[in-house]
Amino acid sequence: MLISNMEVVPGKKVVKHLGLVQGSTVRAKHAGRDIMAGLKNIFGGELKGYTELLSESRDEALSRLQQQAELLGANAILNVRFSTSSIAAGASEIFVYGSAVVVEER
Repeated sequence: MLISNMEVVPGKKVVKHLGLVQGSTVRAKHAGRDIMAGLKNIFGGELKGYTELLSESRDEALSRLQQQAELLGANAILNVRFSTSSIAAGASEIFVYGSAVVVEER
């Protein structure tokens, strides 16, 4: 599955547009990560626990996006965008969306 943030892919022709597809996940912070984040806020540095959480969340949202596109018969998802939002205290959503298409194989 080709996944791109571009509207077109050089050298490939979009032959069918299948519509909007999306994937999301909502994750809560871990108490242990919060304690370490609090210490990092005092001393500075990367919040590695949160970096890992964000990476896992992006991967899960992308996987759900791809699954939805495959169900529609797409072989590519174009114009992919990510969004984040706070759902509740300590919980955030990662949302990814794009256009499911069929591109010519050359």
